[in-house]
Amino acid sequence: MEKVYLMERDLVIKKNGKGVQIALLEDRRLVEFHVDNEKETFSTGNIYLGRIKKINPGLKAAFVSIGHSKEAFIHYTDLSPNIRSILKYTHQAINDIKSPDITKFKNEPQIDKGGLIEKVLKKGDLVLTQIMKEPISTKGPRLTCEISLPGRYIVLTPFGDTIGISKKIVDRDERKRLQNLLKSVKPNNFGIVARTNAQGMQTAEIHKDISNLLKKWETITKQLKDANPPKMIMSEIDKSLSIIRDIMNDSFSSISTDDSELHSNVSEYIQRVAPDKQDIVKLYKAKKPIFEAFNVNRQIKSAFGNAVTLKSGAYLVIEHTEALHVIDVNSGPKINRTDDQDTNAFNVNKEAAIEIGRQLRLRNIGGIIVVDFIDMKSAAYRNEILKIMQLALKPDKSKHSILPISKFGLMEITRQRSSAELTIDTTEPTPPENGRIESCLLLIDKISRELHKSMETETPARTLYVHPFVEAYLRQRFKAFQRKWFMKYKSWLNIIGDSSFDLMEFTVCDKNGEIIQ
Repeated sequence: MEKVYLMERDLVIKKNGKGVQIALLEDRRLVEFHVDNEKETFSTGNIYLGRIKKINPGLKAAFVSIGHSKEAFIHYTDLSPNIRSILKYTHQAINDIKSPDITKFKNEPQIDKGGLIEKVLKKGDLVLTQIMKEPISTKGPRLTCEISLPGRYIVLTPFGDTIGISKKIVDRDERKRLQNLLKSVKPNNFGIVARTNAQGMQTAEIHKDISNLLKKWETITKQLKDANPPKMIMSEIDKSLSIIRDIMNDSFSSISTDDSELHSNVSEYIQRVAPDKQDIVKLYKAKKPIFEAFNVNRQIKSAFGNAVTLKSGAYLVIEHTEALHVIDVNSGPKINRTDDQDTNAFNVNKEAAIEIGRQLRLRNIGGIIVVDFIDMKSAAYRNEILKIMQLALKPDKSKHSILPISKFGLMEITRQRSSAELTIDTTEPTPPENGRIESCLLLIDKISRELHKSMETETPARTLYVHPFVEAYLRQRFKAFQRKWFMKYKSWLNIIGDSSFDLMEFTVCDKNGEIIQ
């Protein structure tokens, strides 16, 4: 029987003065990076009691005060068919002495899909809402009244009655089994959806998840008592725990953090939801910074610039405007080429498609993305690139759609945007002026790649010419880099500082002083 390969996943959590940085590694490669600012409270999933400030019939929308500097926005289609029940329940929870029991609550008639918002809401109404899209740029949060409570295996939707199964569960027998299981455990007056993690789970695990979510709803109801809007009723669990909840599976090899409080919180959460995984939670205590130990900093520096270099020497140029993102695929000067131009283009595009899938997740790029691939005449090659892109985005939790490559060599992708794009400045200040340059970590990587290539030729490298500042860096700690390269290639490399070189410029020469191209 063929052995099934399980990708290793490592979650690395770093605490700093401003909040938490979270890196998700798949087979040691950075695929997601999250910054959890502790001062930011308007996060996706948070539940608020808001007050309607204005109704806009033309937009079929309302503007809601939830405490943000910009009024939040809710469209008629996001009110939920059961909005009248939500309004009634919220009113009772705020004003009644005894909190209402949702399982015995008598629902109001549903609203029409094509109805008028002014017939449902009016200025001053108090409404229980959930953030579905975080504030981005000049826009306030976008809200929904279709409250959802996500667990590890299932999602509960108050006032609903539907049963759903994740589309990523494709086995018919498993879908039918889960359908029957959910029917037997579904609480009254709740909709229920089986998440991808529910695949293979038995009644006991599902029932435990439901019990935890029902307790969360009871807490929400109690928080509404005598509440004055705008007020946060419940915050989504912190980002590190939400990532663990959403993506943890049997392939998780470690969850490491350098903060004892975070370690305690994560351990407590894992003990509650997956006791058999308790031993993967680790407190990092070494002197070397945790992101250095897991090679996260180097990967951040190499992945977040405007130009992203691929292993083959090809590179991507990523630009964005207000309306869309454009990704240009370029073949580098050192690509291994064949006589077949179409095959050359396909090989570059294949590598680029895999990296683009990673970049969309890593930077949280949303909206419309246009990818300009290198032209390929072969329809079979174009179809293969489409399949590769679909596979690259398969692990992506955000909803997305991919169109085939057009006759102009363009691929269009749409990706759901629920929070702001992550941007990281990967440049560093240059002395003595205030310009910006690439990180020195990337320079060392480039030098190492050039040395590796040259050592495989008949005329290996013997001398490296760099800026004097870089020479000093390479010679520090008892010529650490020279010794490292000597141990690897069994050949000593002379390093010479030359002030005529730019700070990030270097040249590799052979024993005759000839430049190695």
